[in-house]
Amino acid sequence: MTTGTRIAGLALAALGCLVPVGAAQAQQNAMSFFITSAGPGKGADLGGLDGADKHCQALAQAAGAGGKTWRAYLSTQGAGAVNARDRIGKGPWQNAKGVVIAKDVADLHGTNNLTKQTALDEKGEVISGRGDQPNRHDILTGSQPDGTAFAGSEDRTCGNWTKSGEGAAMVGHHDRVGLRDDEPSRSWNSSHPSRGPGGGCAQADLRSTGGDGLLYCFAVN
Repeated sequence: MTTGTRIAGLALAALGCLVPVGAAQAQQNAMSFFITSAGPGKGADLGGLDGADKHCQALAQAAGAGGKTWRAYLSTQGAGAVNARDRIGKGPWQNAKGVVIAKDVADLHGTNNLTKQTALDEKGEVISGRGDQPNRHDILTGSQPDGTAFAGSEDRTCGNWTKSGEGAAMVGHHDRVGLRDDEPSRSWNSSHPSRGPGGGCAQADLRSTGGDGLLYCFAVN
């Protein structure tokens, strides 16, 4: 083999290595849904909706998808209550691998494609679920199954995402697995309220029942 042929072969090999990287970057840029790889670290005190949205935006930016406007899938309660389903855009939404998890809001709250294998974090990695160590399948939502806010005075949003002590937040199971074989236990967005020795909203409380203060993030554009 001549020196020129060897150099040409090495150049082609290098180009071949770059193709998958480019494809991966394109998928990241097209990503419009992810679960946060980590929470802000203060339990369910997310700094309100604004703080939660900023957390989604920052993680998306770090993953190369910061060109979109990102919103956390969260509801609030009380005066001016916000429905999670109303703040995430129209869809469709796809994960970091290019797999569509729902084509629109109705599909998301119906027969969606959200499972442990598709509900990936912003890096395209699987979030551990029931049966894994640690279990992190409790995702904060504060929402009813149809994506709307809870009425009444019973706290389901840890004080509209400002408390890290007493209170409770409704969570969903991204892996669609619960203690019972029924739809509420399997619900991705409305499985059970948080609870724990610290009151229900602290980081340790969330971890005690299989959570970690994680959020669903959606691109609205």
